[in-house]
Amino acid sequence: MDFRVLQYFVTVAEELNFSRAAEKLNMSQPPLSNQIRQLEQDLGTQLFIRGKRHLTLTESGRVLFRRSKEILEMADKTRGEIASLGAELSGSLAIGQVEGRAPFIDGNIIRGFGEEYPLVEYQLWNGSSDDVIDRIFRGLLDVGIIAAPYDEEHLDGIMVGQELWAAMIPKNHPLAKEDQKTVRLEQLAGERLFVPTRSSRHEAILRWFSDTGKEPNIVGTLSSFESSCAVAATNAGISIFPQTLSQPFPNIVTKIITDPVKRAEYYLVWNKSQPQRQLVREFIDYVKDYCTQLRAEGGMFRSSDATRIPEDADLL
Repeated sequence: MDFRVLQYFVTVAEELNFSRAAEKLNMSQPPLSNQIRQLEQDLGTQLFIRGKRHLTLTESGRVLFRRSKEILEMADKTRGEIASLGAELSGSLAIGQVEGRAPFIDGNIIRGFGEEYPLVEYQLWNGSSDDVIDRIFRGLLDVGIIAAPYDEEHLDGIMVGQELWAAMIPKNHPLAKEDQKTVRLEQLAGERLFVPTRSSRHEAILRWFSDTGKEPNIVGTLSSFESSCAVAATNAGISIFPQTLSQPFPNIVTKIITDPVKRAEYYLVWNKSQPQRQLVREFIDYVKDYCTQLRAEGGMFRSSDATRIPEDADLL
């Protein structure tokens, strides 16, 4: 099995048709079919169920498809790292980021880093904090911006931003029509609530409510900023999520949650046990300098709408 054969297999698995796959690979169909048949013999398992008009992946085929894409991605990443050695700092950085505020933080960092190192390219990947961490440990990402907390035993990190926790409320909801820019936590207790999927956040929100003596009516969980907006925009409920944008959509009203107010923290993290190549080290050093300057200017302690984060805002 080699990279070329894996690419053949991935293309066939994506197209589920030998003719289309062969056309995409700029080769004729018989040699492609022979390569896949030889791969099945080498692995001792059937990868496709061959129907009259289309193919279907077997369970073994689905496993190989997932792993092959990871292997090919790692191969491309390795080629880029080797090509950049000995030359002006260049190559590709694979950066993971949670949804919400993290892409905006990442964008500001990349803009500044790109001014210093214009030859660097970026591969940005979005997912939950747990997904980003998993891809870092598997070597698919160089660094990631995630929400605290994180595994400090195996990851190093730099705090790159903070945000206040907020409620995303349908515009026609009574709470949205009140003049205040904030909403008390106890006011949300009787509402249909959607909270982040991550277990540590879910549990922290339950503890947050317990301090008020109220029990929340949590009817669902969500893992993205887009989903939190969609829930409020469709009147399905109220989302509890880091503020991110003060007014994401015209039919949503975002209000900071108070009594007590809580903050989220974002960290750039990387694998502590993995030796970092020069490009990654330079990126991490740049982020450290960037955050030092941001703190000196007071920007690290401001929310997305430039509201200063209160000193008594505990980490959730």
